[in-house]
Order: sequence, then structure tokens, then C-alpha cells
Amino acid sequence: MTHLNNCPICGSSSLVDFIKLPNLPIYCNLLWADRQEAKDCPKGDIELAFCDQCGGIVNVAFDPTKLGYSQDYENSLHYSSRFQSYIEALANRLIEQHDLHDKTIVEIGCGKGDFLAMLCEQGNNSGIGFDSSYVDRAEHEALGDRIKFIKDFYSEKYVEYQGDFVCCRQVLEHVQKPADLLDPLRKTLDAEAKTVVFFEVPNALYTIRNMMVWDVIYEHCTYFTPPSLSYAFTQAGYTTGETSEEFGGQFLSIEAQAAKQSELTANKSALAKPLQEKIAQLSKDIAEFKARFETQTQQWEARLSQLFEQGKKVAIWGSGSKGVTFLNLLNQGSKVDYAVDINPRKQGKFIPGTGQQIVSPEHVAQHPTDVVIVMNPLYKEEIRDMLKEIGLSPEILTTECF
Repeated sequence: MTHLNNCPICGSSSLVDFIKLPNLPIYCNLLWADRQEAKDCPKGDIELAFCDQCGGIVNVAFDPTKLGYSQDYENSLHYSSRFQSYIEALANRLIEQHDLHDKTIVEIGCGKGDFLAMLCEQGNNSGIGFDSSYVDRAEHEALGDRIKFIKDFYSEKYVEYQGDFVCCRQVLEHVQKPADLLDPLRKTLDAEAKTVVFFEVPNALYTIRNMMVWDVIYEHCTYFTPPSLSYAFTQAGYTTGETSEEFGGQFLSIEAQAAKQSELTANKSALAKPLQEKIAQLSKDIAEFKARFETQTQQWEARLSQLFEQGKKVAIWGSGSKGVTFLNLLNQGSKVDYAVDINPRKQGKFIPGTGQQIVSPEHVAQHPTDVVIVMNPLYKEEIRDMLKEIGLSPEILTTECF
């Protein structure tokens, strides 16, 4: 069994364990076509530890040999109108802010290519996407040779693929040692050209402060807070701006450029004092999260027990990471009837660990439920509207703390 003793972000041995979640599915977004295979899926332990030197949060029990992303991996959120509005606004902002018109864009970890295609279409750009889980899509054919996908992990061997802008969304949290991605990327960048890199990761500060324990999954070996994200980039030789909260605070973004050799020492010195101030507050947030975690899970166990005792049918809406953790972490989770998801690639598949079938909203119309638990509170109104359209008005709960 592996166990980290040093922080993979800063190398410090100042790691303090604060929460343990044993035997959870190692994949939340892998599509399982068979119910029993989904129930018997590979599992692993999560032991989160906090580093009081850089503000990082890591799974010290993470074993990278257990993971391998294939074309069956599906985590696209683009079918949601709420998410689509966010991602379109983000694309427009980046295009205008960085004058991304008739430029070349590189995306590291492009998934199924939705965001890269959007940047190419809206700015008349060319794009190169790297992702081992990419699947050829008919809708990308219209872009012709303006977009290219390489079904592999990005590394220094692809140095010939230079871009005017580099983006990487929801990837760095899957890399056990952030420097393993940030260092080779920096080496491919020309500091004189000042190429901007844009990274987006889940915001661990949102998870901690809002008691969103359902955001904790095995696939994420590193949980970034604003100070630890800034630290990781500065340590790897980048000049960075301020981190920004995105998507209702659930995501964290940073823009950076390869630093010149003469800037490295100054950049690290400038980060030191504000870093310690932010970490002091973060330590308090971690302590409160640890104290409230057991209460949070007990309250949900009691609420589900009450609903089932009343004979209520219960479904969750959202079969991604939040839904998988919610169902597997709670003893009562296995009694939930089904999981609803608007992503057609997930429909008909099964939840890892607990085995609920993932169904479409149309299935709900034919098999009504009494209670719908919305896994991401940001989608609550969108889901309420969809239920109204199919003539249903079940009780709607969200996974926010009581």
C-alpha cells in the first residue's frame, strides 16, 4: 500500500491527515455497461492530508498504478445549459482578453474536444488537443484540418506543437506531482514570446468551506486551494497572476507565463508573505471541515432512512463524481432507485460501486420518483424546469449541508 510522506506540490513533510474515506470507486466517470461489473469496480482508499507549507491538500493513499484513462472515460458537462452558458462565457472572455483570432491553441487534456472546438469556431483559430480518452467526433469534421487531436498524454516529446495560447482544464488535479506536467510545459514555452497558459481546477476551498465532501474522489490526487495553485506554478518557473474563482466558486483558474531566469527569485519572494497569511486561514477552515464531516454524513444517513421508511422513491440527478461519492459514501445510498443524467453517453450505463442505472429525464416521466436529490446545487433551477416540462414536481433536495 502506498502512502505519501511528503507533499507532492512543495516537497514538505508537514502533511497532517484530516479525513479518511475507505474503499471508494477509483473511477467516477468510467462507463460501466454491466450492473454487476459496476458494483465490482476497482476501489481505493482516500486519506486527505493538509500541507501547512503550501496550502495543498493531497490523497496520501493515492496509487497512480491503479488508474489508466481510456475512451470509455466520460466526464463532459456540456449537455447542461447552465454549464454551457459558463463555458461559452469563458471561451468568449479568453478570446477577447488574449486576442485569440486566427491563432493556434493547444489544449492539454482536451477530453472529448468540446472546449477546444468552441475556441476554434468562435475565434477562427486552429487547435491541437491532447487526450488519451478522445473519441473521434463527427461534429469536429466541419473544422477540417484546423483542429487536430492526439490520443496521448502531453509531454516534452510534443514540443513541436507550439501554440499562441495553451489551456488545460480539469486535468492538473489528476497529476500526482504537478511539476510532472508544469515543468515539461514550461520548457516548451519561449519566455520572450510570453505565451499565456490558462489552467482550471476544482476549487478545494469551495469544497472545504461549503462542506461539499461529495467532491472528494479517488481520481483527484491533488486538491488545489488558491495558495497551493499559485505555489505550484511559481515553483515550476512561471510568472502568475491572481487566481480566480469560476462557476459559482466551484472552479479555480490561473493564468501564467514562463518566467525569465532573472524573474524566478523575485517571484518566489513575492509569494511568501501572502502565502502564509492565506494558509493560516485555510488551517482553520480544514479544522472546521474535519469537525463537521461526521455530522454531515450522519444527517444525510438519517434523512435518507426517513424517506425510505416513509415509502418514498428517491433518485439522484447527476451521475458524475458528486453522485458517485454520495451513493458510495452513505450506507443508505444503495437504496436510491436510479441516477438521472442528461448526457446521452452515460444513459443506460451503471453507477460504479452501487450499481444504479443511469437514466434519461424521459425515463423519469415514465417512472416517477417522489424525491430528487440534485448533486450539484448550481443545476437546481435547470433541473426543476426540466421536471416541470415533463409534468413532474417531486420534492427537490440538494447536497449542501443542512
